[in-house]
Amino acid sequence: MRVLFRADAGASIGAGHVMRCLAVAEAVQELGGDALFAAASLPPALEDRLRAAGIAVRRIAADAGSAADLVATGAIAAETGAAAVVLDGYGFGEDWRAGLAGTGLRILAFDDAGTGEPIHAGLIVNAAPDAGLLPYRKGNPAARLLLGPAYAPLRREVREAAAAAAAKPPLEERRGLLVTFGGSDPLGLTAPVIERLAPRLPPGVWLDVAVGGAVRDAGAVEAVAERFKDSLRLHRDTPRMGHLMAQAGLAVSAAGTTTGELAAIGTPAVLVTIADNQLEAARQSEALGWCALVPGQTEGAPERIADVALELWADPARRRAMADKLAGIVDGQGAVRIARALAEAVTRR
Repeated sequence: MRVLFRADAGASIGAGHVMRCLAVAEAVQELGGDALFAAASLPPALEDRLRAAGIAVRRIAADAGSAADLVATGAIAAETGAAAVVLDGYGFGEDWRAGLAGTGLRILAFDDAGTGEPIHAGLIVNAAPDAGLLPYRKGNPAARLLLGPAYAPLRREVREAAAAAAAKPPLEERRGLLVTFGGSDPLGLTAPVIERLAPRLPPGVWLDVAVGGAVRDAGAVEAVAERFKDSLRLHRDTPRMGHLMAQAGLAVSAAGTTTGELAAIGTPAVLVTIADNQLEAARQSEALGWCALVPGQTEGAPERIADVALELWADPARRRAMADKLAGIVDGQGAVRIARALAEAVTRR
């Protein structure tokens, strides 16, 4: 089975679409299949990461979601003999999706909205806690729905970190506070949050700061990190995020794909929404009791993020209670389930 993944990444849209597709691509490979990516926008660091995973990458010389993009995507699928297309992104309108479906390809689509509008895909994935309550059937009566945390797609290295529970030190013994705002940090929160957190850390506590390959203000982050180098470790485009999460006593993280990763590993978090479409799923996670939510698009967000993080760090009992509520929410096998569902759909056809 050869699967084409169509997703984009960049400074303004982040890397989440590509990273959750990477998780499924790895699972496709584990099932003996072949994965390739097509992208209209993809930072070099992410392209290198895909290629290092044995995944071919094809560039699309057109605006994402344009008619030319549709033609190119269909042509790449035909040329490579793809049996299915995995689609992830907000820039693909209904006409674009309908056009892709019209090619006869088997399509799996990630969706974060659940408005009930037609998605034009045979399989639809939404890993949000309450995704099963959304009106997907209204516009997609024949689709197979893969909904809820059981389908949270985790990359292989995160799955392995989640499975290695015995290797994780007890939460109360962990002295690292992880800060990560995704592959691109589109709101530029990393540097100002470091500036407000680092000077106020309790003795013996350090910051693990992870920045992705698409971050636009890398120079500013590096400058701030240098100022606080005695209590801060900077990780650039690290392939060891699972390890960092497992060693952290608390994470400050952008909401989105990282949410499921933290939940699987069992690390309590301050979730920061960096886009409006993340808010509802983040609220659902907060309602489960394992994270605190801070809207990142509001004035004074860096100060608020730091305040909430330090309050939680000073309350180990609360953090332990938050971690305990994570038991069983995300088991780490979502990407494998998605890949199997895709293989079944291709086989049936």
